[in-house]
Amino acid sequence: MKLGLAKFETIMSLVRRCSCMTDLKQLHAVIIQAGFEQNLFLTGKLIEFCAVSERGDLDYAVSVFGTIGNPDGFLWNTMIRGFGKASEPHKAFDYYQRMQLNELVADSFTFSFLIKVSGQLGSVALGKQMHCSALKHGFASHVFVRNNLVHMYGLVRDIEPCRQLFEEIPSPDLVAWNTLINCHVYCGLYKEALDMFLRMSRIGLEPDGVTLVVILTACSALGALHFGRWIHSCISNTSLESIVKVNNSLIHMYAKCGALEEALKIFNTVKKKDIVTWNNTILGLAANGRANEALQLFSQLLQHPLVKPDSATFLAVLCACSHGGMVDRGRRIFDSMIKDHHIQPTIKHYGCMADILGRAGFLDEAYQLLSNMPMEHNAVVWRTLLAACSLHGDVELGEQVMKHLLELEPGNSSDYVLLSNTYASLGQWDEMMAVRKSMLKKGVQKHAPGNSFIGMYPSPSSEMELTRNCNKARNIYEATSGNGFTVSFDSAD
Repeated sequence: MKLGLAKFETIMSLVRRCSCMTDLKQLHAVIIQAGFEQNLFLTGKLIEFCAVSERGDLDYAVSVFGTIGNPDGFLWNTMIRGFGKASEPHKAFDYYQRMQLNELVADSFTFSFLIKVSGQLGSVALGKQMHCSALKHGFASHVFVRNNLVHMYGLVRDIEPCRQLFEEIPSPDLVAWNTLINCHVYCGLYKEALDMFLRMSRIGLEPDGVTLVVILTACSALGALHFGRWIHSCISNTSLESIVKVNNSLIHMYAKCGALEEALKIFNTVKKKDIVTWNNTILGLAANGRANEALQLFSQLLQHPLVKPDSATFLAVLCACSHGGMVDRGRRIFDSMIKDHHIQPTIKHYGCMADILGRAGFLDEAYQLLSNMPMEHNAVVWRTLLAACSLHGDVELGEQVMKHLLELEPGNSSDYVLLSNTYASLGQWDEMMAVRKSMLKKGVQKHAPGNSFIGMYPSPSSEMELTRNCNKARNIYEATSGNGFTVSFDSAD
């Protein structure tokens, strides 16, 4: 008996230290040989690594799970959690149904995982069903469940229950505040997100890195440069200055708000740079009319011994080529992405190439490129080419492009307007009137011009609140892991 216990403890120690599937499979063989394959604690650790770890293998977890006679609640929850993190999250509900058929009672972790999956799937119906079940079983007030409920309603863009659930929390912690603020940003309610941040600041709750990343996203979207600078002042001379994702968010915010020199200063002074740091800076240069510098920075990246370009890098570089009118360079970079870096272009890359070619008047080449895309077309890329046809007065090709757009989005008024303007620029008034009449006949209405947001600044009292909280920010704990922040809003992931 002592020998068996010693062997069990040895195997358990090895399982805890396991870091790859090769080692785990060898340990699994040892477990079977030792006769411990039905030990729920031991197999639970095996399945947890396979299902949840980034280096795991969900298919292997399914295989091991199938050999267990009577899985307990932890094992069912682990499988539900694993599928929630995988490419087929809907299968988490299959395991929930099987769990119920096996007459096992769901707990707060079960509902927390399933509510999170409902949000990922964008299913209001599933989310509300899980909410009702959590209420029925008395788990809706549990902190993990409630935070994931707030997050879920935000993900399905139903902000009112999101706010209501938050207001029902007696003393919301930082995770709850981060969840609420993030939901507002996700729903495009950026000003409200900044208001929530100030409200959190007023009660003396110290923000962490997650808070700052989300708030800087809101500042970027609003063009709220002044507010963003105040956030930056809270980060200065704290441990947060060394956090990669915080610096990435600052670079993005400054570049998007047009304060490019401040973005470049951060890029040039930070010690740790990941690919997002490079991408944000390259795109910032491109978007601010400094295409040559963007390409120079890209050349520096290609010489970097550790950081390698990714799909987003090439999108930023192609954007620079588009803004700089660099057609040949754009062609070479697009080809190099595929041949040298083995990165398959997405529809965004094709759209950017169409823009490069279209602006320069290579309309037929752009049309052939889009026609031969190895993926389903969308209206955005064809609309890019239609705008180029309008710019260069190519009515014949514009009519062909319009046919694609009518198949994809027959009710979009901007396409009709572009085509009619093309006819008008060439003095083809009959054709222009025919397009206008077609709009009326089909009930397509011209959109009213949108409102632009000039800028948002905190009031003097808000600035004072932020200043007071800068001192508190010096004690913010550094929530880092791996390459920087992992933005997560529920502790029961």
